[in-house]
Amino acid sequence: MSPILVRPIREQFEHNRVIRLLAPRFRRKFTVGVNIGDEPEATAVRSGTGLVYPDLVLTSSEGVRRVHGIVEVETTESVNHLEAMAEWVSFGKVRGAFYLYVPAGATDVARRLCEESHVSFTEIWSYHAVGDQMRFTMAHRSARAAAAGRRELKAAKLAAAAAAPTAKRARTVKKPAERTKKPAAKRARSAPKAARKPAASKAKAAASKAARKSTAVKRSTPRATTAKAVTRVKKRSGTRATKPKPTPSAGRAGKKKARSVKAVARPAKAGAKKTTARSRTRR
Repeated sequence: MSPILVRPIREQFEHNRVIRLLAPRFRRKFTVGVNIGDEPEATAVRSGTGLVYPDLVLTSSEGVRRVHGIVEVETTESVNHLEAMAEWVSFGKVRGAFYLYVPAGATDVARRLCEESHVSFTEIWSYHAVGDQMRFTMAHRSARAAAAGRRELKAAKLAAAAAAPTAKRARTVKKPAERTKKPAAKRARSAPKAARKPAASKAKAAASKAARKSTAVKRSTPRATTAKAVTRVKKRSGTRATKPKPTPSAGRAGKKKARSVKAVARPAKAGAKKTTARSRTRR
């Protein structure tokens, strides 16, 4: 039993308030057993050959149910040498972590008492009220707890490094699936130019190529002389124009041209007759 048999009423209220505020904080990870006053459902923990009743008992909620640690809350009056010898030494022998919560101005005194009484604590926390809220701050941490924290951090880093290659492999596996999910427009852009051309454009290109070949053949062949060109040449030379035979390819247009050439050539014959008559009279 604690040597502090009767606490002042104000400190007892503060003590109970801190315990009720700490319980929800630890319930996120552990199953919490609360011991406030003389409750019938008190949670006991074995320490050596006896049982102790700390303010909070933390039990692991996953896997095997075992005691993770205990929490003890002290007030200004209970931070003394008698309290340390009567309770803290027994709490330090419990298999698990020992968290000690003291008022903000008593952290150094609590640490000195733990060192003098050889109390193996895990962490010493301070608490102080700010209006209606209570603030908690870690003041001291044991060398054993610091080493355990470093080991946990190292193990977490190694686990992250081991998981990194698997994450890269998963990304490489996902890449082909992402490529197949591209929309049709992007697929058309990424396709080669030969595949993009539809069948209609190919037919149009072939037709234009054939047209180019036909024009080249026409240019290479000499142009047929027309009937008008023949009559002009014959007028200049003074010879009679003969009736050009219409080509079979000309058709009706060739016949019309032949008739026009005949009509032009008749005056030339009449003129020739006149000249012959005059020449006879002169003779």
